[in-house]
Amino acid sequence: MRKPTIGITMGDPAGIGPQIVAKVITDRNLLQKNRFIIYGANDVLNFHADKCGLKPNWFRVESGTERATNDLLEGPIIIDDSDDSLLQLPHAPSKIGGVVSKRWVEAAIHDAMLSDDNPRKIDAVATAPICKESWNLAGYKWQGHTDLFAARTKTKRHAMMFVAKELRVLLATCHIPLMDIRNVLTIGKIHDAIELAHQGCVRLGIKKPSIAVTGLNPHAGENGILGDEEQRLISPAIKLAVNNGVQVKGPFPADTIFAKANQYDAIVAMYHDQGLIPVKLLAFGASVNWTVGLPMIRTSPDHGTAFDIAASTSANEQSLIKAIELAHTLTSAPLIKSSS
Repeated sequence: MRKPTIGITMGDPAGIGPQIVAKVITDRNLLQKNRFIIYGANDVLNFHADKCGLKPNWFRVESGTERATNDLLEGPIIIDDSDDSLLQLPHAPSKIGGVVSKRWVEAAIHDAMLSDDNPRKIDAVATAPICKESWNLAGYKWQGHTDLFAARTKTKRHAMMFVAKELRVLLATCHIPLMDIRNVLTIGKIHDAIELAHQGCVRLGIKKPSIAVTGLNPHAGENGILGDEEQRLISPAIKLAVNNGVQVKGPFPADTIFAKANQYDAIVAMYHDQGLIPVKLLAFGASVNWTVGLPMIRTSPDHGTAFDIAASTSANEQSLIKAIELAHTLTSAPLIKSSS
C-alpha cells in the first residue's frame, strides 16, 4: 500500500523541535508506515541527532532546487533552508528563529496545497512548536500556526481540537486575551465550534458523536445570576445545532463537565485555558492539536518550544509521534468540507 507523505516542520530552531523531529524520523515503526519531508535546517537537525546518539537516515535537498519525487527515496528528505547563525542561537525567543520557523511552515503549506498529481505534494503537515514571541520579533502578527494555516487556505470556519485517549476538546476561541473573550463570542462562533467538533468526531470514525458544551461563567451562569452569555449566546447556538441534527447538550459548568468526559465523544470549551487545563492534566504529552475545518490535514504536539530543556537530550517526542499517527489516520478519512 502507498505510504502517505507527511511533512514535518522543525519549529523554532532554538527550542526542542529539532530534537524531537530527529527522534521521530529515525523511529522504525513510523518509517514503516510513512514517508517524511522535513522543512528545516539540516545542520541543526544533524547537531541534535548527534547529541542524542542518533544515526542520520535522511537525504538532504537544498531549498529552492528541484528534488526527486517522494516515491524514489526510501528515507526521509529534508528540504534544507538554513541560516549560518542558527547553531549559535540562545535557547530563547529571537527574530531569526521567527523568520526561519515561519518560512518552513509556509513551504509546507505550499506543498500541501499542490495538486494530487504533483510529485512534491504532501498528504499532511505535522508542525513542531514555534515561538509566538519569535514570530512577533520577526514582525509577523499571526497568533500562531492555526491562524496562518487558515489564512493561507482561505478557511473561515476552523478550530483547535485536542485529541487524546482520555478526551477530545475543541476550543470555541483560541489565542484570545481573557478580558476580550466575551466580546468575541457570538451565537454563530459557538455554533461553528459545535459543528466542527461533530465533523471532527465523524472523521475519527464516530458515526453519531455526542457533544457537550461548557458555559462561559462560573456554574454556567446560574440562570443569569453570574452572567447572561449562557442564555444569550450558548443555549441558542446549541439549539441551532440540535435543529441541524447534532447530538449536543449544555451549557454545563466547566468545573464539573470534564469529570464526565467519558460520557461524551467531545467537549466544546469556550476559551483556551478552560479546555486545555483538563487536557494537559489528563493527557499532557499524549494529546494532539488538530486544526479541524482546513482543506488539508495539520496536526501538532500539545506542548511548546520548551526552551528551558532544549539544551538537554531529555525532550519527549511522544506527542509529536501521536501527531504523526493521527495525521496518518486522517489521510484515509473522508474530508468533510466546511464553509470557507
